[in-house]
Amino acid sequence: MSEFDHDRLREIRQQKGMTIKDLADACSVSPSLISQVERGKVTPTLTVFWRICNALDTHMQDFFEKRDAEETMVVRRGQRKIIQLPDSHLRYQLLSPNLKGQIEFLLVEIDPGQAHDPEGLVTHAGEECGYVLEGELIVRLDDQEIHLYEGDSISFQSSTPHRFANPGDVTSRSIWAMTPPTF
Repeated sequence: MSEFDHDRLREIRQQKGMTIKDLADACSVSPSLISQVERGKVTPTLTVFWRICNALDTHMQDFFEKRDAEETMVVRRGQRKIIQLPDSHLRYQLLSPNLKGQIEFLLVEIDPGQAHDPEGLVTHAGEECGYVLEGELIVRLDDQEIHLYEGDSISFQSSTPHRFANPGDVTSRSIWAMTPPTF
């Protein structure tokens, strides 16, 4: 059985930009009680705990899960989140442990002869930087097509209409860093 993580309360409260008084007011308790809970001096009642979770817009389980530094920094090969739509020949593997930072790290795989978003170009806020690990990749930027090969890299503003295609006969594998995170 896991124990209540008092430090996690302080961490979440601060991430939300709330003071102890802000949280206490939102929970209809004294600032002293919130301070004591954060310092591990007392454990809140179920009712107060429920109010804290609501005020912080978080789940109760977030205060009981065992988290270590590795889980917040490392993504193991077999534990990557894979994003692939049905009937798609494109796979995104999330290499970032979470999307709370300012950058997203992805492994993008496109099957041979397949285009990313064949219906049109996409745009979004931020910028992208990619590196081709294997195969070929065509990056279409507005009306320009840039053909990349293994070992090539590219960087561009994501507000430029763009899409990717794999003109080769092997799976294209590339690593991408994007800001801000979108997945």
